[in-house]
Amino acid sequence: MYSVDLLQVILQLCATVSSTTAKIAELSTPVRSTLTKALQNGSKADKAIANYMLSALEEVPFETAASLADKVGVSEATVGRFCRSNGFTSFKDLKENLKGDLGGHPWLVSDRLNELQKNARDDETHLTRGMELEIAAVVRIYEYARTPEWQEVVKRLAMKQHVCVAGFQTERGIAQYFANQMQYLRDRVTLVDLAGGNFAEALASDQDACLVIFEARRYSRMAKVLAREAQEAGIPVTLITDVFCDWGRDVADEVFAVPTQFNQFWDSTAQMASLCNLIINGVFMELGQPVEDRLSRIAKLYGRFTGHVGDPISQIEK
Repeated sequence: MYSVDLLQVILQLCATVSSTTAKIAELSTPVRSTLTKALQNGSKADKAIANYMLSALEEVPFETAASLADKVGVSEATVGRFCRSNGFTSFKDLKENLKGDLGGHPWLVSDRLNELQKNARDDETHLTRGMELEIAAVVRIYEYARTPEWQEVVKRLAMKQHVCVAGFQTERGIAQYFANQMQYLRDRVTLVDLAGGNFAEALASDQDACLVIFEARRYSRMAKVLAREAQEAGIPVTLITDVFCDWGRDVADEVFAVPTQFNQFWDSTAQMASLCNLIINGVFMELGQPVEDRLSRIAKLYGRFTGHVGDPISQIEK
């Protein structure tokens, strides 16, 4: 067991998240602007580096040129050239400028867990680091919820006639979870049938539709093709992916890149579910009173056909 009160540490950290994200949102970010320009106008390698850094800005202070190069899939020399071509003498110089922009806030999570790290057993160090990274990911997700893009997505999911949801590979489960939860809130939410092979629910619908796609590396070809076809058809696309996706901004109206590396053997998409819950909560708030009426109707229907354990009120049809 840890020699510090883990729950107390986490609660203290979470208590700072709201004020911290508010301060971050208000800060001038010339480094972010530089990265955004590189994402729009740079070479393929430049775009990959800029995309990763923009999607995981809070993790950049903990990276080295070598570790960043390894994650993006380029050489360390390419990272150096990227920095110099964008006005920095080195990757270290870029990080120093970023630190000045953010006022030290990206270092907050690490500092707040410093006592826990010092007191953790040697063989649990990887767990401590993993927990730190997951908490940082939660902070990143709550930062997304403060952006204009987030508000646009929430309104769209509440107001469009038809919401289509697609997930590929292991992200199919998250897509189904999102679609099922959304179906409690509103009508005409469809989980796209991957087996059909034509995505007609989204691409051949006569209704005013939007599309939400869940995908993480290695990316399914179908995810990119579906996003591109939907965008060409005038269907707004929201892509929820990992921080390594360098093609998403070319085929989606919004990209929410979620951290997936938490010092574990396998990438974890668990924080995509956290992002889903925040979006669902936003849609609930946007829809208001009609949601409560719909939830009541669904609960009665479930009670009539299936029933809940220990519920004496439900009268199951026979």
